[in-house]
Amino acid sequence: MIRIKFYIYFFIAGLVFYSCKRVIDLQLGNNSGKLVIEANITNNPGTQIIKLSQNVALSKTNIYPPVTGAKVTVTDPFGNIYPFIEGIPGTYSNQNLIGKSGNNYTMSVTVNGTTYMAASTMPNFVNLDSITYKNDNFSSKAGQKQITVHFQDPANEPNQYRLILYVNKKQVNSIFALNDDFIDGRYVNLDFQQNSIDIFPGDTVFVEMDCIDKNNYTYWFSLQQQQVNGPGGGVTPSNPPTNISPFSLGYFSAHTAQIKTLIIK
Repeated sequence: MIRIKFYIYFFIAGLVFYSCKRVIDLQLGNNSGKLVIEANITNNPGTQIIKLSQNVALSKTNIYPPVTGAKVTVTDPFGNIYPFIEGIPGTYSNQNLIGKSGNNYTMSVTVNGTTYMAASTMPNFVNLDSITYKNDNFSSKAGQKQITVHFQDPANEPNQYRLILYVNKKQVNSIFALNDDFIDGRYVNLDFQQNSIDIFPGDTVFVEMDCIDKNNYTYWFSLQQQQVNGPGGGVTPSNPPTNISPFSLGYFSAHTAQIKTLIIK
């Protein structure tokens, strides 16, 4: 068994939890007006969401203007094309697509005559066994709790994970990404040493575990490193690597997703 600790460095307000779909503050530096694509295809039935917006300078509001009127599709490996229809400005959705592990999906986004493409292969599902809590012995606040995630990493296959923590329906706006270079085939107990939010009895905690492909792991791990070395650490945020071509800010991710809920007592 192996125990891992995430130390969260929090410097932006939490995001609102909404039906497992997230608005991500991408930390993209001071240039503005670039297309931002946030595209997630999961193995869960329901609405799949792709969001298009324009980034703004860090010195300004972090509300990105939506990009409307785009043509957005996702194609599966069998040639089936799923159109994504715009509802809320900048938000494109499809209710018929359910991702499957092992399938490669291709996204196409056409904006102002330019077509942006990306591909992602949905990894195998890894079960999130449970989430638990315990007293946070490192906290100066009485009753503070620490969340632990438990799962079995499959042996002899590469796996990459992203974990998302919500407390009382608010997403902890910090990034947790890891691969299994040092945990391959082991049972993992993973502690969130959360410095950014207090967790006390009566709180409701959600943890989502996504099994992501290598390209998306590189994307999230890059952002994770930036939050560690960002404000106070002396490193200016830069554009993370993307799987979108021609270059656009953001990502396209086909991944499995599973959520566990815990009420702190």
